[in-house]
Amino acid sequence: MSHPQSPQPRMLMPFVDLKAQFASIREEVMAAVQGVMESQRFIIGPQLQAFEQEMASYIGVPEAVGCASGSDALMLALMALGIGPGDEVITTPFTFVATAAAIARTGARPVFADIEPDTLNIDPQSIATALRPATRAVIPVHLFGLPADLAPILALAEPGKVAVIEDAAQAIGARYRGTRVGGLGASGCFSFFPSKNLGGAGDGGMISTCDTALARRLRVLREHGSGARYHYETLGVNSRLDEIQAAVLRVKLRHLGAWITRRHAKAARYRELFRQRGLESFLRAPAEPAGYEHTYSQFVIRCARRDALRTFLNGCGIPTEIYYPLPLHLQPAFAYLGYREGQFPGAEAAAREVLALPIYPELRDEHQRAVAEAIARFAVGS
Repeated sequence: MSHPQSPQPRMLMPFVDLKAQFASIREEVMAAVQGVMESQRFIIGPQLQAFEQEMASYIGVPEAVGCASGSDALMLALMALGIGPGDEVITTPFTFVATAAAIARTGARPVFADIEPDTLNIDPQSIATALRPATRAVIPVHLFGLPADLAPILALAEPGKVAVIEDAAQAIGARYRGTRVGGLGASGCFSFFPSKNLGGAGDGGMISTCDTALARRLRVLREHGSGARYHYETLGVNSRLDEIQAAVLRVKLRHLGAWITRRHAKAARYRELFRQRGLESFLRAPAEPAGYEHTYSQFVIRCARRDALRTFLNGCGIPTEIYYPLPLHLQPAFAYLGYREGQFPGAEAAAREVLALPIYPELRDEHQRAVAEAIARFAVGS
């Protein structure tokens, strides 16, 4: 059937509005940055130490270790566990490339397991079939802010042999059965990329853990393998969260709870707008099973006519994003693993159907209404 012609854009909305967030905390952020500049302490200083303690308390673990990025957090977590050549690490093919790239960078082999169609997170049953003697770790991703189903994953992981490393890059503040993500596995890995729910003024990352010995290894590894100045216990990397980033993130951490609450409200409003327009059969809204607390880093719907819908919305002045258009097992960078199309049908179907709509704490009601109305117009013509 023909579709209604997209009107000329009447209201242009950003996909993410970082300027609106900054406007609300400008004085706090600028004061924090000025304090660092006046101190002239830029690397491994009091701001980082305080932020690590505050993050550990927020997550509910004794230790948190800052690093240069979420990608480095994953790599450092693997390195600290001694994972390398000859080892295998299971993860999802439906995630950002950094998850599997961190495995490959250690010399270990990424092994993929399919996803659950409702949550888009890794399927514990698929993990069970992928376990082999060489398996040293599993990296479940808490995708888009929704925790993976950790209880069966932790049950599958043989203590002392298979570690569970939580990729919580998109899910700071999310809870699984009452516990915040990052506090359930051997370690949790976070990203402070600017567009994240807790985003810095540049790159940054952190690893959380309940294991104090592991935390010490992480601190050594992030500083070239040095436990004492110019004495090197092992070969590490240069991956530190600088003082300016830590200062900015300390300010934002104080507001994170309120921002997550507002994201919940925006997600609930999308669902109500879809219900009012009878769109339940046309699209699938994000799942939020009982016992899970979603943080809506992204609000991702599924639609069988995703590409046509995206083109239509673009014509209406509504920005969208596709996370992710090609699963990792089909990416050229991982061709050496030997996977083929059809091996992970859940991930491949999701890659064809997912579409992220604008969501952030400052998103205006009229913008959400415009999104729902445009989708409804498209659905009528489908």
